[in-house]
Amino acid sequence: MENQRLTDLDKQLRGFPGKKILVLGDVMLDHYIWGETSRISPEAPVPVVGVQRESSRLGGAANVAANIKSLGGEPILVSVLGNDEGGRQLREAFTSRKISDSNLVVDSERPTVKKTRVIARSQQVVRIDREVTSKLSSSTLASMSAKIEAVADEIDGVLISDYGKGVICQTLLDRWLPFFREQKLPVCVDPKETHFHSYRQVTVLTPNVKEASFAAGQPIVDIASLEKAGQRLLTSLEAEALLITRGEEGMALLRKGTPTYFIPSFGREVYDVTGAGDTVVSTLMMALASGVSLEDGTLLANHAASRAIRELGTATVSCDEIRESLVDHHQGEPR
Repeated sequence: MENQRLTDLDKQLRGFPGKKILVLGDVMLDHYIWGETSRISPEAPVPVVGVQRESSRLGGAANVAANIKSLGGEPILVSVLGNDEGGRQLREAFTSRKISDSNLVVDSERPTVKKTRVIARSQQVVRIDREVTSKLSSSTLASMSAKIEAVADEIDGVLISDYGKGVICQTLLDRWLPFFREQKLPVCVDPKETHFHSYRQVTVLTPNVKEASFAAGQPIVDIASLEKAGQRLLTSLEAEALLITRGEEGMALLRKGTPTYFIPSFGREVYDVTGAGDTVVSTLMMALASGVSLEDGTLLANHAASRAIRELGTATVSCDEIRESLVDHHQGEPR
């Protein structure tokens, strides 16, 4: 990567601070139980984990908001919490990161989504999910729409983080996607595969290979099948672009009438991919909100992901870390 190219990308990162991003989606609490295991239970063929410590992190749309914040943006998070300990822990975490919780809606009939992962010797042993994924009540939906309406005139972009926990629904999308299009706001979607076809005429969707394969109704096993599935989705969704994350094989950016932009993975040390998609879509959103092209936004997002996967559990990445990755991988830009 030439010095001028590095200078240009650094200039693009300098446009990130202060961008206001509306984040819609499922917030959750990622709870970790850390321990050691050295024997199998006599009661069942499962490992016995001796607990050493516990910790919690932001998950789902909450982690997306944290990534927006760490990249210098101002996340405006609209989501739903339960009136419970998990909700209180999330609010405390938001406060510590200086993320506003004023646009969160409390629904006493639903628990705060909580995922508990038991980790022994750096390996996940089991995950326990506490959640209700049924439809939101009409009153909760009305409260969410009121929150969105109150901030709609001040945002620079919209990021939808759909984990399929019930917050993102067709009623909400039908109400607001046309408005975002009218306002010419970039809309980035990290979609749940079962909701894929609800996202029509958005700027970009960021599925992984498995999600894209499911949504397209065909297996993705090589470059040819990836491009065929991607183009099929672009046509059916009328989306501007599709960014398919491919794990250790990198990413593929697809658009109509343009050759696929392939970019290799820059991750050398891979400890955990949990939340890497949050980092990708957050970085891409910040780039588009700052006027960066889809190609350069994809490059920056890939470098951000290469840093996020170095940590166990969900992680956030800063612009300085992206700069460091750009320099470290100066030979890694695709030709």
